[in-house]
Amino acid sequence: MTRNFKPRRLALATTLAGALLQFGSAQAMSLMQAYQAALDNDATFQQAVQDAEAGKEYKILGRSNLLPSVQANYSLSRNNADLVTDYGAQGKFPSHPEYLSRSTSVNLRQPIYNPDGWARYKQGKAQTAYSEQNFEGRAQELIGRVVGAYIDALFANEQVRINTAQRDMYAEQKAVNDRLFEKGEGTKTDMLETQSRLDLAEAQLIEALDNQQYQIATLSAIVGQEVTSLDQLMPEFNIGLVPVGSFDEWRKIALENNPDLKAQTFAIESARQEVAKSQAGHKPRLDVVASYSKATAESLNTYNQDSTNRTIGIQLTVPLYSGGAVSATTRQSVAGLEKAKAELQLRTDKVLVELRKQHAAMLSSVARIRALDKAVSSAELLVTATQQSIKGGVRINLDLLNARQQLYTSQRDLAQARYTYLLSILKMRTAAGVASVDDVKQISAYFR
Repeated sequence: MTRNFKPRRLALATTLAGALLQFGSAQAMSLMQAYQAALDNDATFQQAVQDAEAGKEYKILGRSNLLPSVQANYSLSRNNADLVTDYGAQGKFPSHPEYLSRSTSVNLRQPIYNPDGWARYKQGKAQTAYSEQNFEGRAQELIGRVVGAYIDALFANEQVRINTAQRDMYAEQKAVNDRLFEKGEGTKTDMLETQSRLDLAEAQLIEALDNQQYQIATLSAIVGQEVTSLDQLMPEFNIGLVPVGSFDEWRKIALENNPDLKAQTFAIESARQEVAKSQAGHKPRLDVVASYSKATAESLNTYNQDSTNRTIGIQLTVPLYSGGAVSATTRQSVAGLEKAKAELQLRTDKVLVELRKQHAAMLSSVARIRALDKAVSSAELLVTATQQSIKGGVRINLDLLNARQQLYTSQRDLAQARYTYLLSILKMRTAAGVASVDDVKQISAYFR
């Protein structure tokens, strides 16, 4: 056991040094810098940006169904004809005329009564509004992903720090036990107990280092660049961000502001207009039509004539029968509308469950932080007292190991409680639909 320890410790220390070197560069990436980088580089958000740009066009496409449509046509052809003219008693005289035919026309159609076009116009407006709200949701989602990844990376770094200190403490304690045993003042049991704790600490440190690399890689993917160093949580942690308001008050805010819920209401409106479009298949359509055309040698009979034609009038189209397609399409559209309504209820339930979860986590994390602050202080005093008791012969080596383990566990839990506190506030505001860059700024003030 003793002979194998040094090579393992050396290899692990080398790995640890490389990881800590990454976190020790001169210029750390702040939370605000990470957010700004994610705005420019996160692939998921950039996809949402392009979806929003495309969504702006739905309103214009829908409006186009109510505006006039104008078409222009031009044709030119060369004709070679065989013509036989019968003059009765005088006989038949063949000819072979060659001529160019030209035709130019401009046609205009302006809807007067068009139920399908009106439904498409209102559907286009709803689809654009849906796209805008969906983008707002993705923007708030980006805030949560950046802050979450940043905090996960920091907590992973904190776990490495605590596990390293714990491993070094056990290594130091083992060296002390070895010296005492050589002098006849220690016991084999103390040596074995410390070695067992040391082996476990080494395994936990390796796991913490792997998790650290994973969390840093996750954050780097979001910000679009390699992250080498992060701001650290300030020691003087001040609980000052607690949002006021009961769950019912936050529930009201969420129902009014959550972008996913607002987007789904526009999805319902779009589905409702889809029903109107389907029903328009049974309704008449009335248009104003106008045309202007010029023709030269339009046919063999008029190959030596030019003509100009101007027309204006109305055109009424009345659908009579389409093989049942209109009725079937209407039934499909109605089913789609009911599905959209069910989706709204599903999203509402999901949002309110998440809101309640984060509201409770925010309140409980405050009490948890205060309790763990005391627990860390008590654990530090316990370690000191146990060391003194061992010198007096009252306590044994195992008591000191347990006291130190309790200290490191309390430190880890306190760090996790602080990060949970910050994340729960942000997630609650995201569920309520009111998260913004100001929240990132407030949370970033906890780091330096």
